[in-house]
Amino acid sequence: MKKNFFKMATLLLGALTAGFAARSGGLNFHQALSVGIFSASIMGTLFFWEFRLSFAFLGSSLLLMTKAIDLDSFLRLTTLEVVLFLAGMMIVVALLKDSGFFAWIVARILRVRRLTGKKFTFLIIAISAVLACVVDEVTSIIFMVAAILEICDYYEVDPVPFVIISIMATNIGSAATVLGNPIGILIATKAGLSFEDFILKALPLACVSLAAMTGIMCWFFRRPIREMSRRLNELQADEILLRLIAVPMDRQLRIGMGIFGTMIVAIAFHHRLEVLMGLERNTLLLIMPLITAGIIMMWKSHKARAYVEHGIEWWTLLFFMLLFAQAGTLKHTGATDIIAAKFLEVARHNPALLTGMVLWASSLGSSLLDNVIVVVTSIPVIKSFFEFGVGYETLWWSLLLGGCLGGNITLIGSTANIVAIGILEKEKHVRIRFSQWIRVGLVVGLTTTAITWVILTFVPYYAQRP
Repeated sequence: MKKNFFKMATLLLGALTAGFAARSGGLNFHQALSVGIFSASIMGTLFFWEFRLSFAFLGSSLLLMTKAIDLDSFLRLTTLEVVLFLAGMMIVVALLKDSGFFAWIVARILRVRRLTGKKFTFLIIAISAVLACVVDEVTSIIFMVAAILEICDYYEVDPVPFVIISIMATNIGSAATVLGNPIGILIATKAGLSFEDFILKALPLACVSLAAMTGIMCWFFRRPIREMSRRLNELQADEILLRLIAVPMDRQLRIGMGIFGTMIVAIAFHHRLEVLMGLERNTLLLIMPLITAGIIMMWKSHKARAYVEHGIEWWTLLFFMLLFAQAGTLKHTGATDIIAAKFLEVARHNPALLTGMVLWASSLGSSLLDNVIVVVTSIPVIKSFFEFGVGYETLWWSLLLGGCLGGNITLIGSTANIVAIGILEKEKHVRIRFSQWIRVGLVVGLTTTAITWVILTFVPYYAQRP
């Protein structure tokens, strides 16, 4: 009780401090008010995670009651297109789970002969990154942790190092495409970036970061990897097939994979199709999951209601909607324009310095906060840079990569971390200590962020300037 009282007192004091500081910094009443209320919502989410939707409701209501924003503008800023995209993807993922797709693909790829510890590690990294690219980081990590625990149980080795490896590969892989992370589709819609843009710009950065992470992991966990090799040599390699989940390629699975594959191809070429059909940019990107979800619900009509009611994380989507609108209110009141001007004063209008500030701020911020919160807060500021004539595309890649790479620094840096650690505690009663994570997470997070900073700043392909 005392702890909650202290948290609430800290929350109120922090929100008031943020509001008064904004007012003292030159913001008008409504601008300072929007900063204070948004700060209260963020701190409420951090201090009382289970009540995060409550704080989103209350904060949004206060913004409307105080006339910081009008109702029409608030509804427009909920970014409904992103929410609908995520809802459609969740129904598609529900079908894939139902058809056994994830268990099938993990089992098939892991059924390789002459496994060694290093080969097993490379497989974990590759599968985790690819799954994160094509579905989402949470779904990917759930199935990867299940597969790792199954194999490590059979060979009687410690699963913790390999779970950590999978988590970090998942966070990095989620930056490679629009589909891997909610922040990807959010940035794509706000910046007008296509799936092809992500493949051409984000994917190479993710691959370089993944290579760096692989080297660090092979050195840091060299002993567990050697132990895995020893256990693999002691047992017949083919015996693993008896333990892996056998998922036949039945008709349901083939149809499910066909639907999913068609959606991925359509999303991959959405920009070209939009040009051909004369549609507004990113229209097909946003509606393809909805079209696919509609087809799935017609095909699986007896499960359609279950897919909608249980397959979609309505709690999360409502939270995102209101958080997007609250962050958009900062832009609506003009608060982010003043904040952006302050950033430019510090950066002295130096594009390289500005790129570094966005990258490192989003990376370090994501290590402490959920990367969605960091990105939602940062997008209005970056849009203000464009209005000042100093914005350029590299800033969006800095925000994306910083948000994903920074998630590896701490235990709470991303949703994938929290989900995987929860599974480990539930299934094996094993708890990863903060000190155990930070010594490797800090090295991986800072190293990959530094490599990305060098590429974004000095490689001409990325170092675009206004």
